[in-house]
Amino acid sequence: MRIEHAAMYVNNLEKAREFFVTYFGGRSDAGYYNRTSDFRSHFISFDDGARLEIMTRPEMSDQKKELSRTGYIHLAFSLGSREQVDLLTERLKADGYKVLSGPRMTGDGYYESCIVGVEGNLIELTV
Repeated sequence: MRIEHAAMYVNNLEKAREFFVTYFGGRSDAGYYNRTSDFRSHFISFDDGARLEIMTRPEMSDQKKELSRTGYIHLAFSLGSREQVDLLTERLKADGYKVLSGPRMTGDGYYESCIVGVEGNLIELTV
């Protein structure tokens, strides 16, 4: 068994699509639009077969994203090396994204950093 995809609602679908394509090498489909519900989505595919569905619709609630809360908390991307974690962390920081932690070695043996990505969603960068 494997997870087929993860999904997240966003306010700005095109900005979110560009974020995952630009920084994580994702490939976006052409998109889907349901005229009846005004639902729109893109599937973003990554090299290892993982997929992320980003979606939007007009009547969404957008609550504050607390760092410590129950439920899904972050997406983690394995970049392959410490050097890549360092480089992407610096690139995202230079482009105005907030770095919450790292790059650092965690107590459980991961080399990682955590940034606040598009629309306040947490993104973990790891080896």
